[in-house]
Amino acid sequence: MQNLKIAIDGPAGAGKSTIAKIIAERLKIEYLDSGAFYRGITKIILDSKIKIDDYIMINNLLKNINLDLKNGRIIVNGDDLTDYIRTKDVTLNVSPVSGIKSVRLKVNEFLNKYSIGKSIIMDGRDIGTVVFPDADYKFYLDASVDIRALRRYNEKQTDLSLSEIKESIAKRDENDKNKDFGALKIAGDAIYLDTTNLKIDEVVNKIIEKITIK
Repeated sequence: MQNLKIAIDGPAGAGKSTIAKIIAERLKIEYLDSGAFYRGITKIILDSKIKIDDYIMINNLLKNINLDLKNGRIIVNGDDLTDYIRTKDVTLNVSPVSGIKSVRLKVNEFLNKYSIGKSIIMDGRDIGTVVFPDADYKFYLDASVDIRALRRYNEKQTDLSLSEIKESIAKRDENDKNKDFGALKIAGDAIYLDTTNLKIDEVVNKIIEKITIK
């Protein structure tokens, strides 16, 4: 198989991770969750008691941060943070942290190095526009805010209430679309899919039927 690169972008709760994991299994390629690394860095920043807007301290911290991925687990500085990156504090702070250019450059550097020579499906906000601008296939998944909030709530991966999740998603949408670097937007050559009224299998099938494996 060719080294296949598939980019899936879209706002929080649009089903990107769920869909990407299923497609990775179907196509027998590796799934990479870019957002998990932003959450990992956010966890480290919060634990270090650094203010989110203290860019000098954050830049210094980034110099000593080492990112890794082992068996699907998010490793930061040798510590497995996978079970700690969906907490309320991390969820409420990951958007402003991911808006910091030096943080995005740090994560993008890792993602590009890790992906060399591999077939990868990756989801995020700017995969098709910044991380994998030359991806073989690009998709943009969307859905209404109400549906996205309900999906996140039903995942049971956060201790936020449904109303808190909806408010958090709405704020994140606004922040993500207005980032100076790596903003959420639809790549010009991406296929747009509104998943509001679609079942998971329907979305998966729509994507897979567009992909040709060589």
